[in-house]
Amino acid sequence: MTTNERRKTFEQLLLLPKETEWVEFKEAKQTFDFDKLGRYFSALSNEANLNGKDCAWLVLGVRDGDRKVVGTNYRPGESDLDNLKSEMANHTNNRITFTMIYTLLRGEERVIMFKIPPASNGIPTSWKGHYYGREGESINALSLEEIERIRDQTKPDWTAQIYESATIGDLAPEAITKAREQYKQKHPEKPDQIDLWDDFTFLNKAKLTISRKITAAAIILLGKEESEHFITPSVARITWILKDAAGTERDYQHFGPPFILNVDGVLSSIRNLRYRYLPHETLFPIEITKYDPWVIREALHNCIAHQDYTLRGKINVNEHLDELIFSNVGGFIPGDVETVIRQDSPPAFYRNPFLSQAMVNLNMIDTIGGGIKRMFNTQKERFFPLPDYDFTRPNTVSVRIQGKILDEKYTRLLIKNRDLNLSTVMLLDKVQKRIPISKDEHTILKSQELVEGRYPNVFLFSQIAAATETKADYIKYRGFDKKYYQDMILEFIRENGCAARKEIDQLLTHKLPEVLTDLQKKVKINNLLAEMSCKRRVIENRGSRRCPKWVLTSGSPL
Repeated sequence: MTTNERRKTFEQLLLLPKETEWVEFKEAKQTFDFDKLGRYFSALSNEANLNGKDCAWLVLGVRDGDRKVVGTNYRPGESDLDNLKSEMANHTNNRITFTMIYTLLRGEERVIMFKIPPASNGIPTSWKGHYYGREGESINALSLEEIERIRDQTKPDWTAQIYESATIGDLAPEAITKAREQYKQKHPEKPDQIDLWDDFTFLNKAKLTISRKITAAAIILLGKEESEHFITPSVARITWILKDAAGTERDYQHFGPPFILNVDGVLSSIRNLRYRYLPHETLFPIEITKYDPWVIREALHNCIAHQDYTLRGKINVNEHLDELIFSNVGGFIPGDVETVIRQDSPPAFYRNPFLSQAMVNLNMIDTIGGGIKRMFNTQKERFFPLPDYDFTRPNTVSVRIQGKILDEKYTRLLIKNRDLNLSTVMLLDKVQKRIPISKDEHTILKSQELVEGRYPNVFLFSQIAAATETKADYIKYRGFDKKYYQDMILEFIRENGCAARKEIDQLLTHKLPEVLTDLQKKVKINNLLAEMSCKRRVIENRGSRRCPKWVLTSGSPL
């Protein structure tokens, strides 16, 4: 790499978002602990693999917080830097080490750029026998789920498995016809040519069969109901369950192959009723279905495409009063949904690449990796809550689709600000669901005057609330200004002559914002009393510190 190429690479790295998992900046003005360097090497190598990158970077001489170049004197001799390669290899598995180590002068400041290779397919990178990964800004042990994701990369694709005894007679003719129609929609440039293909030619080109031999993917998508025995003990089944408000099961139905047809049966079972809401700016209500049909279909198709069929589990669709919950077995290979949406590109690895490609060819999934972002955008355009992904259950991925408005302030905010980007809407969705956000995320929303409140007690901006019928709910979260509370204290003391701390707590606690914990409410009252006594000098304590007795001073307003 030439000096100009190094400089260009360095400048590009500086422009990357802070949350980029495969890049790390460290100040290291004089030195950098060798063991810490090894842990970063392991973590960044594993993150490069998990994010489908051809390398990771550790850069010394740059302050991480503001990306200011401060320079480093770490190992000033070139030979000392070169020795790091063998020193690192002595403590990693398979003696994996830095691809290259570059030095660069930025003005008068020296910068070191360590180019780190991604972990090999199927083999996480270890440091002194331990696997490391990134968790926000911290380096921690690589999670079991991430270790398994890397190890799964060498597993054969189960959906490409061939069943020698299966014939085209084990596929449903109506499913093949439907597959042809879908293939034509995906490839509109050659419909006449497709009509000339015999069934096996079509199935080969659609990536459902291999050299005219029936695969697991073909059984799952096109197989007759009785053909499921070929894939035993694996299971290809979707179960729809209807539950009432109490969570009691009211109805259910099972669906097996061919999935290309039977997903329509699942959709017809779901009670997709009409939903009406009234925007503040108009007297005319908006009327839409509770669920967007495309979102239902995409969520279900994603379950089919990403199910780990070797675990012998079912795909479940649980229908509740105002929400749908889709779940499939198998970990979420990309790691987290926000990374998928932020990268806006297909992940490097898939659990079922053969099946997934066939579903793309048959127009069942939008594009490999692009459907999740479209689901979020569709919910955003409907002014509905965004999908909620849940990875807390072992080997299970669940996604919740809301069929109602949770917070009118959120919905009306989206109606009023239709140009908000998806990243911002995702943060607002967290706020309405009372999901904690980071300080940096709070700053982003605060700068756009979308939220207020002192972090971490964040709520939608008051002007939005003032334009709705939910001002009482808004006050429950925001509370009143401090003058309101201080006036209450003064009035209580005037009427009663004095006030004990217990009495003040009883007076104010239930009026403070509901988002505050009991401890935070006590601290808030402490601050109010401190300002009134020490700064404004309108009250004073004539009791003890342990048992205060607050009275008015001569300077108190009448």
